[in-house]
Amino acid sequence: MNKETLFAISLFPYLGFLWFMTRSGKTPRLALIGFYVLLIFVMVTIPAGIYAQVHYGEALANVDWLHGSAEVFLTLSNILVVLGFRQAVIEHKKLDN
Repeated sequence: MNKETLFAISLFPYLGFLWFMTRSGKTPRLALIGFYVLLIFVMVTIPAGIYAQVHYGEALANVDWLHGSAEVFLTLSNILVVLGFRQAVIEHKKLDN
């Protein structure tokens, strides 16, 4: 199995994860938004990888400006997830006091 196939197959468990996290109603909203932003990262990375291959004959990881531009969405996703759970922890501590 090649990495592209594995990447495509991994999308289904992630969509299931999102479905359960959304449906539970217990995931902090900002963190949930961060998890969804990760899908934007995936949607941006695929065409960016194709563009890098077609126009530069290189893998996306080897075209710095393009790779960095796509990685912005991964960074944003991570920040939102962390801030969302941080906010939930702070609110939980306030309820304990």
